[in-house]
Amino acid sequence: MTQANTQRPLTLLLCALGGEGGGVLTEWLIEAARHAGYAAQSTSVPGVAQRTGATTYYVEVFPVPLAQLQGRQPVFSLVPAPGALDAIVSSELLETTRQIAGGMADPARTQVITSSSRSLTTSERMVLGDGRADPAQLLEVVRRFSRGHQVLDMAAMARECGTVISSIMFGAIAGSGVLPWSRAAFEAAIHDPATGKKPGATAAASLRGFARAYEAVNAPRQQAAFVDALLKDPAVEASQVPTLPADLAGRFPPAVHEMLALGHARTLEYQDAAYARRYADRLARVLEAERVSDPAGTQGWAATREMARWVALWMAFDDIVRVAALKARASRAERVRTEVKAGEADLLRVYDHFKPGVPEFAALLPPALARRLQDWDRARQRRGQSPWAMPLKVGSHSVVGMASLRLLTSLRRLRPIGSRFAEEQRLIEHWLAAVEAGLREDWALGHELALCGRLIKGYGSTNERGKANLLHIVDHLARSPGRTPAERAQAIAKAREAALADEAGSALDATLRAHGAPPRPVAEQPIRWMRRPPRSQGA
Repeated sequence: MTQANTQRPLTLLLCALGGEGGGVLTEWLIEAARHAGYAAQSTSVPGVAQRTGATTYYVEVFPVPLAQLQGRQPVFSLVPAPGALDAIVSSELLETTRQIAGGMADPARTQVITSSSRSLTTSERMVLGDGRADPAQLLEVVRRFSRGHQVLDMAAMARECGTVISSIMFGAIAGSGVLPWSRAAFEAAIHDPATGKKPGATAAASLRGFARAYEAVNAPRQQAAFVDALLKDPAVEASQVPTLPADLAGRFPPAVHEMLALGHARTLEYQDAAYARRYADRLARVLEAERVSDPAGTQGWAATREMARWVALWMAFDDIVRVAALKARASRAERVRTEVKAGEADLLRVYDHFKPGVPEFAALLPPALARRLQDWDRARQRRGQSPWAMPLKVGSHSVVGMASLRLLTSLRRLRPIGSRFAEEQRLIEHWLAAVEAGLREDWALGHELALCGRLIKGYGSTNERGKANLLHIVDHLARSPGRTPAERAQAIAKAREAALADEAGSALDATLRAHGAPPRPVAEQPIRWMRRPPRSQGA
C-alpha cells in the first residue's frame, strides 16, 4: 500500500459571520489548492449565531499533489466530523468556543485560529448590566481544547488594512502552515501575478490584509508572546489615560488616580472646569467617609474608585447638547469615512436623524418654564394625542448641517440653568449622601451603595427607570430599622443584581418584598381612547 493510499485529507472548518466574506475565503482556498496542484473540496453549512447570521464552510485538501496520484482522485466528505478537524478558523471568539463546545475540536489534533474581537449576541445585549461573556474564560476554552492556537484581533487588522476579515483569515491560514503549499500560491488566489497586471484597489487591500495576518501568525516567537498577552489580559486595548492634575493627585491615593483622571477629563469636556472641580469635590467627600471605616485602605479604596466611575458617568448625562457634540466631532467624520472605505476623492454624505420632544427642550429651560411646557404636552396626551416631537434630518456633511450641530453644542452654557441639570444634581447628591452615610457606618454597606451606580445607564425611559430603581433601593434598604449593616449590604446587593437582570422589574419587586421593603410604585400611564374604525358596508 502506497503512502498516498494511507494519507487522509486535511480538514478545515471556517466560521464567519454574515457579511465577512466567508464564501470568498473558501473560493480563495480552493483556487490556491488548484494553483499549487492539490485536490480540494468545499461545502457550506448555513446556520445562525444570534448576530447577523453565520455560515460555516468545510474544506478538505488532500495533502499529496495531484501529479503524484497517477490519475487517481481522492474521495472527500461533505460534512465535518466532530473531533476530526485539523484546523478551526473563526472570526469571532464566542463563535469559536461554540464550535469547540459542539465537540468539533480535538485537543490532540486541532489547531485553532481565532479572532479576539467580539460581536455581541442578542442575549448579551439584552442584559441590563454587563451581559458580555468573559473573554478570559473563552480563551481558556480555546487553550484547553486545541493542539495549538493563534489569537489575533482580526477586526482591527481589517480596519487598519482597509479590507474585510476574510483576507485576514486567509493570511492566518497561510501563516499557520496547516496547508502544504507556499505563500505565493495563496497570494496567487487573490491576484495572479502571471497576468502581468497590477492588482486593483480591492485586490491590493486584500493582499495587505493577507500579508499582515501572515506575518503575525508566521513568526512563532512573536505570536507566542502575543497569545500569552491576550490570555493574561484579553480586554480591548484601553485608550490612553488622561494626565491627572498635580493638585488632584495629591488629594487622592494612587489607587484612585486612573479612574479619577478619566472622570475628571470627562466632566471637564462635558461642561467646564468648575464642573470638573465639583466632581473632584464630591469624590473627596466619599474618600473622607471611606477613611472612617477603612483608615488604612485595606480594601484598596474600592468604594472611592467605584464612585469615581459612576459619578462621572451620571454627571455627564446624555442630552441633546451631548448628542450634537458627539456627532460634530472631527474624529467621528474620520471614523465614518474609514468604515465605508471612502477615499480622499470620494464624496460622502452623512445624514443624522433627530426627534427631540418636549423632555429634550424642557431640559434646557428654567424649571418654571419647563413645567409649563411639560404640562402642555401632558394635556395634549390626555386628549389622545401623541407626545409632541420634532423630526429632524441634519446633513452633517454640509456647512449648514455642521453649523446646526455646532449651534446645539454651544447650548451647553444653558445647562446649569436648565431644569434637568438641577434635577440630576439633586438626585446625585441624594445618592452621594447615602453612600457617605453608609461608608461611615460600615465599609461593605457603603461599597454596595456605590456599586448601585451601575443602574444608571442609557437614555430616555431606560435612564429614568434606572434612577428610580436606585433611589428606591437607597430609600428603603440603606436604612432598614432592625437590620444590621451586613444584612442591609446583602439586601442591597441582591436588589441591585435583580434590577440588572430583569428589565420589567418583577425580580426587583420580589427581592424588595423578601427583604421587608415595599415594591416600586406603579408608574402612572395615560389612558388613550381609540376611535372604533367604521364598519365596511359588506360587514
